[in-house]
Amino acid sequence: MSNETSTDSVQQDMFTVLHGQPAPVVTRWSYCAADPYAVTLAVRTRHDRWVEWLVGRDLVAESLEAPAGMGDIRMSPQTVQGYDIVEIEIRSTDGRAILEVDRDLLRHFVTSTTEIVALGDETGRMDLDGEIARLTQNC
Repeated sequence: MSNETSTDSVQQDMFTVLHGQPAPVVTRWSYCAADPYAVTLAVRTRHDRWVEWLVGRDLVAESLEAPAGMGDIRMSPQTVQGYDIVEIEIRSTDGRAILEVDRDLLRHFVTSTTEIVALGDETGRMDLDGEIARLTQNC
């Protein structure tokens, strides 16, 4: 799997198990300092399309040690057949999916994001005036 890091972004591909399915699926985890609170989780479908979810970076970090999330995405550390994983439950109006990702790989990704923006330092990286101007330009 690939791993790309720059001074302001990181991207890591990981094989993930879709609960109940025999073959792994590819997920792509992306982080960019321009959106410091969020991680993009993309799942490649069997039709070679990518389906993306925006996940709070703090939720991903918390899930390495304890269950996290109360909304459409819930994450929980588990040990399955001797392997440390994070179980990711994604809910939508179309149904739900449960993914299982290797906890050490996810920890490596989170660590890579903190080398770009430390947890707790996100506000200093945001251009709040620019965001407000962008949101209100058509009002």
